[in-house]
Amino acid sequence: MPTPVAAIDIRRDLVGLLPKLRRFAVTLTGDLAEADELVQNVCQRGIAKFHLWNSGGKLESWLYTMARHQWVDEARRHKLRTAGKGNALEQGDPASQTHLNPVEAGEAHRLVTSLPEGLASVFLLVDVEGHSYKQAADVLGIPLSAVTSRLSSARLYLASQGHSRSPRRF
Repeated sequence: MPTPVAAIDIRRDLVGLLPKLRRFAVTLTGDLAEADELVQNVCQRGIAKFHLWNSGGKLESWLYTMARHQWVDEARRHKLRTAGKGNALEQGDPASQTHLNPVEAGEAHRLVTSLPEGLASVFLLVDVEGHSYKQAADVLGIPLSAVTSRLSSARLYLASQGHSRSPRRF
C-alpha cells in the first residue's frame, strides 16, 4: 500500500525540525534520555495526527505545543516535576560535538538548563529559536505578559551569572 503524500511531507519536515524539537524537549525535561523519548513520541503522534494540523499555522509551533502537552501529561502521570536538572552535556550530547568550541557550548547549555523552571523554554523559543513573543505564548499556552515576564527574568538571571549575550529588542 503506497504511503500518502501528506505523510511523506510531514516525515521530511520532521527530520528538518528534529534538532530544534530536541533542544525544546531538553528545556522541558532537563534530561537527554527523557528528551529523546519525548521527541520520539511527539514525532509518532505528529505523523499519526497530521490530518488535524491546521496547514495555515507553523508545523514547528504545532509540534512544540504537542511536546509541551505530552510532557505535562507525563509529569502529571508520573509526578516527575524536574526537581534537579542534570547537565545534558554530561550525558554525552552528540549535538554538542559539532560546535567549534565545546567548552563554550557546554557552558551555554549549562546556563540555559540551570534557569528556573518555566524560564528555559521561553528563553529558548524567543532568544535562541527566534520566535515572536506571541508564537512563544501560543506554543507554551501562557499569556503574552507571562512570556515577557519570564523572558525578562531569564535574561536577568543569565546577566547575574555574567553571561548575558541575548540581544536587546526595542
